[in-house]
Amino acid sequence: MRFSLSLTYLFSYNLLQFCGHTWILANMTARFLSFGEDAQAGTFYFVGVMMSACQLLSLLELFHIADGFEECRLFPRFMQIMERNVLLFLLVSLEEFQSKPIVCVQFYLWNILGLLRYPHELFCLIGTPYFKMLWVHQTLSIPVYLLSAVTEGISISHMLPYLSESEGMDSVQLKAPASKYINSPYILMGWLILLILGSSLTLTLLMKERKENLESWDRKLKKD
Repeated sequence: MRFSLSLTYLFSYNLLQFCGHTWILANMTARFLSFGEDAQAGTFYFVGVMMSACQLLSLLELFHIADGFEECRLFPRFMQIMERNVLLFLLVSLEEFQSKPIVCVQFYLWNILGLLRYPHELFCLIGTPYFKMLWVHQTLSIPVYLLSAVTEGISISHMLPYLSESEGMDSVQLKAPASKYINSPYILMGWLILLILGSSLTLTLLMKERKENLESWDRKLKKD
């Protein structure tokens, strides 16, 4: 009974994420074909709520891994989810940055990663996925994630001047014996360093995971 409920839940979750990312990608593509480069300015306005919902919902994936519903490494998934949610929080806070073209590029990369992941997860739940689908998911996700991480780093570096000029966001006072102030641009620079280190480790783990999964598939074929 527990297996049936967990299977139904995971299938519904992955299907919901797949539909959400498909809607976002279709909406963005239709707007780009209709309005050309002018569509970039309104990307966050038209799909930001749905993107935020999908990324907040993805926090559940950490519990899936921790509870054993999904078999994969926790750190790469944790890093990817935190990268996106932190950047989305910054985008919501900085309205003047939402119309930048790099936001459109970032959303496209996130959607491509989602559409590489969730159909594969759905096939894994209902049966054995095709080797080509497994290969596409394991292989293409790595360079797309690399591009996504680079774009996230560029976005954060471009946000630094906006944070420096924003009123009410320039500093955070710490309750400590010595009165200190930490400027939010410095906090963001610290996150940028963590992003570089975490993304590098995530890429290493993703490549290792790809090698293990493809080798496991080869051994299975040889037994058959």
